Amino acid sequence: MTEERPPRTVEDPGGSMSFFDHLVELRKRLINSLIGIGIGMIAGLTISKPFINFITRPMIDALKYNHLDPHVYYTHPAGYVSLYINLGLYLGIALAMPWVLYQVWLFVAPGLYKHERKAVASFIVSSMFLFLCGVAFGYLVMLPQVLKFVIEFANTGPIKPWIDINEYFSLILAVLLGLGVIFELPVVVFILSLFGIVTPKFMLKNFRYAMLIITVVAAVVTPTPDATTMLIFMAPMVLLYFLGVLVSYMVVRKKRARQLAEGQAS
Repeated sequence: MTEERPPRTVEDPGGSMSFFDHLVELRKRLINSLIGIGIGMIAGLTISKPFINFITRPMIDALKYNHLDPHVYYTHPAGYVSLYINLGLYLGIALAMPWVLYQVWLFVAPGLYKHERKAVASFIVSSMFLFLCGVAFGYLVMLPQVLKFVIEFANTGPIKPWIDINEYFSLILAVLLGLGVIFELPVVVFILSLFGIVTPKFMLKNFRYAMLIITVVAAVVTPTPDATTMLIFMAPMVLLYFLGVLVSYMVVRKKRARQLAEGQAS
């Protein structure tokens, strides 16, 4: 038998909109999101120039650490302008993201039950939090270690680094976004556990294979060949894996409790 959903109340009015109403609401939310992104980009361009000093700080520190010229350069006449615009656009999207997610929430919330709204809200908040944790880990821990190693490695001979700002920006963008995505592992485990694809027992039993995959991913993604940086990259991935085990355990336990309550009720 399929599970019957509880009747909706006045406080739980989802599903009362027609298809045409949904289209009108979708159009409204899309327009509001685009307006928010436009305003965010204007704000991003406003703070882009001082923010360049922030993103170049890890490289400047790495150059100073190796007693080299603490400057980065642009090799194209429009290189700095290109960086200024690109960074402003990325900052604008980041600034507008809470507003865009809020518009998504306003669109989907009326069609959900009260407990579903809580679950979706928790999912969005936890996803954003973990992504920001990944970016912070990349900027504060990963980048300084990587940059110090690669600069020190090249500083032992006659060849000296001449850092192009746009290539450097591409590097840190890939590292920070990559780590932000990797930090979403507990959210992925939550979804897989919700559909019964993985369980905490399965994750613990196959931990050795997970460690092998983590090691391979760390070896491929880490831009330096030294073991220290690789271990620094692996450490949060292992912690995230065990956090995923805990998340899976909580999901499975809640599902079993619900099934037990439904069995007793029937």
